[in-house]
Amino acid sequence: MTVSKTAEKSSEKPADTAKGRKDAAEAQVQVQGPGPAEALQLGELSEQLGYVLKRAQLKVFENFLRCMASLQLTPAQFSVLLLVDKNPGRNQTEIASTLGILRPNFVAMLDNLESRDLCARIRSTNDRRSHILVLTDKGKAVLARAKKLVATKHEARLNELLGQSNREALLGMLSKIANEF
Repeated sequence: MTVSKTAEKSSEKPADTAKGRKDAAEAQVQVQGPGPAEALQLGELSEQLGYVLKRAQLKVFENFLRCMASLQLTPAQFSVLLLVDKNPGRNQTEIASTLGILRPNFVAMLDNLESRDLCARIRSTNDRRSHILVLTDKGKAVLARAKKLVATKHEARLNELLGQSNREALLGMLSKIANEF
């Protein structure tokens, strides 16, 4: 919350106006508390697994986005390209469901990937209401470059930070939460 004083009269003397600004600035400092250099105390929040997982996810995604900047791929788009590549002939509902992406969000993402000529939707011959997903040649090339960037920059950074045994342990623990919680 900030506090500001409005001059009640436009005929105030310059010294009065300056004094009013100084008073307002002092009041603002008092209301806002300590400056930004002092970190907030998290208390028990720092021990909440969900909070720490979310903070870690944000850092991992930030690094991923930096690594993928040249290809303009988000973690979700990369995941879609990987699943489509590894599961030819599967429909968009299966891919979205596996990744936990809501239908409207998935359709918008597919529209984006199609407009970039990275994948295509083809009407299923078995079910005319369904579309299967395929990577285009450009999509296969972009995925190959993305996989290389992920391995050499993103995952390498995580491996450097955690070490191999901690990485494997963390993968196991996170998989347990994802599959059993």
